[in-house]
Amino acid sequence: MSPSAADEIEKLRDEIRYHDRRYYVDAQPELSDLEYDRLMKRLQELEAKHPDLVTPDSPTQRVGGEPISELESVEHRLPMLSIENTYNLEELRKYGERVAKSLPDEKITWVVELKIDGVAVSITYEDGHLVQAATRGDGRAGDNITHNMRTVIDCPLRLGGQPPRVLEVRGEVYMTNSELVRINERQQERGLPLFANTRNLTAGSIKMLDPRICAERRLRLFCHGLGYVEGLKATTYIDFLDELRGYGLPPTPHAACFEDFDAALAHCEELIESLHELDFEVDGLVLKVNDLAQRERLGSTSKSPRWLIAYKWEKYEAKTKLLDIRVQLGKAGTVTPVADLEPVQLAGTVVRRASLHNADEIERKDVRIGDAVIVEKAGKIIPHIVRVEKAERHGHPPKFIFPTQCPECGTELVKDEGGVYIRCPNLRCPAQVKERVRYFASRSAMDIEGLGDKLVDQLVETGAVGSFGDLYRLDLEALQNLERMGKKSSENVLAGIEASKSRGLARLLNALSIRHVGARVASVLAGNFGSMDELQSASVESLAAINEIGPTIAESVHQFLHGEFGRETIADLKQLGLDMTAPRTAQKRSQAIAGKTFVVTGTLEKYSREEIEELITQNGGRAASSVSKKTDYVVAGEKAGSKLEKAQKLGVAVISEKEFDELLEA
Repeated sequence: MSPSAADEIEKLRDEIRYHDRRYYVDAQPELSDLEYDRLMKRLQELEAKHPDLVTPDSPTQRVGGEPISELESVEHRLPMLSIENTYNLEELRKYGERVAKSLPDEKITWVVELKIDGVAVSITYEDGHLVQAATRGDGRAGDNITHNMRTVIDCPLRLGGQPPRVLEVRGEVYMTNSELVRINERQQERGLPLFANTRNLTAGSIKMLDPRICAERRLRLFCHGLGYVEGLKATTYIDFLDELRGYGLPPTPHAACFEDFDAALAHCEELIESLHELDFEVDGLVLKVNDLAQRERLGSTSKSPRWLIAYKWEKYEAKTKLLDIRVQLGKAGTVTPVADLEPVQLAGTVVRRASLHNADEIERKDVRIGDAVIVEKAGKIIPHIVRVEKAERHGHPPKFIFPTQCPECGTELVKDEGGVYIRCPNLRCPAQVKERVRYFASRSAMDIEGLGDKLVDQLVETGAVGSFGDLYRLDLEALQNLERMGKKSSENVLAGIEASKSRGLARLLNALSIRHVGARVASVLAGNFGSMDELQSASVESLAAINEIGPTIAESVHQFLHGEFGRETIADLKQLGLDMTAPRTAQKRSQAIAGKTFVVTGTLEKYSREEIEELITQNGGRAASSVSKKTDYVVAGEKAGSKLEKAQKLGVAVISEKEFDELLEA
């Protein structure tokens, strides 16, 4: 054995480990696949010549050794408890309140992270070397799967940095959707049955007796917790994730820390909207107390820790055929591809369409017309295509060519700088005008009664409406000339348009379709500035300094307010008499509402549902959608149904609109 061979082998191992970390942990590869393969091949050649230098933690040892006779049971040093979960947003809020009561007068920060739909595992390192991996089992003991975990490419056989002497990390073994597509193509070629989903295939693979089969299936790992540790440096969970990253272990992606529970909840709603971008399955989100010392004080029940909860949703999948791909324009000019599907039953409804979100997603999933596709519906997430069953693809259907010009107005399309969305930049594009006017009239915006989708289409197509201001210039004659519009219905629409003038600044800001501005951001801006004039005079820096706004929203708002289209639109609406003011919300109006939970049911006389819920929120209360024992008040209007019955059964206080107003003024 030559010293130079030993040195080269160790150098190659360190280099490969470095590039494994850059690829799997940092997601910033520095080598091409070809260059990486050359390094691995050279290491294999040297180890073949010098078998006495082969070590268990060498990168070449991931291919899997000989099959074992059976899986042995091993005890966890610390129990792997289950997670309390809820499918209800209101129950999630109640959980946050319970934790706050358990830690009175303490500031609690929260981490939100993805709940990976895989198999829970415990992995133990001693002096930086992988010594044992086990499934969760019954929480006290699980199956020893060390032989298979050694084949998982982003599970280091040896840690980098200076890890604790003993580190037991908890995580989730999973399979990507693209890997399942590859495996099923191979199954088809062999004439074998196709696998149904990534979760079941992962669970079967990780418990295989033959690690060579597991190695072929390219399982992956994310780390999301800690078990028994000797010498942990981190004092918070978010720091622990960074510590793991430093050792070469892959933490769960998209984990984020928030100053309070409400901010964490708001992030949950945002995160749900982007789940389609992931190449792995998620069946919920997990909210965790960040401070490790606070976790100790909160402790656990016999089943689950008190310092975390999973917000889950039911998932439904079905296979169907992709009949066509078409594009539609949104109110912000976004050109969104939509899949037309062979009708399929999913979660109790017939699904005929699914969003394909953007051009990059079509390319990444290689979606082609005529493909058999797996469609998923989960909670409030709109139906989307999870993957293509390429094993069932016939022939070589052409790739979908994304348009380069707006299909409605012919304007050259542009892609967001550094983003994935393609837009029509023409703010006067008829398709955009339709979508913006529809949203402007919607209940959450200006709430113009009678101005439905079909009427909006007619108004824009006939040229009667080309801007928001044109709505307020409509007269009886213009409306009566339209299809299915009589005198009475036309008068009702005009009355609804006139009434919308007094909706106030918050609703107007939401209605204007400013990028990144929804109902919540609009309410924050209106409450901070009180008038459109004050808002227009604000700098980007002063906008960004407001809690919940930040630089991205601030820049978008400032650009709209000072751009030609925004300036003209606001000036026009101001001249037409729209109310552009709002009460400042620095102080709450009613201490009788603050901290109370309200459920609104039935038809109200004075308020719309959105208006009364907005008042509840502005005064420090919570507007819930379902009645429980912890509901403080049910505001009942006419024709109140099952919610009223449940409130009476539970003994929850039921009040009228008038009594709500009395609380508001208290």
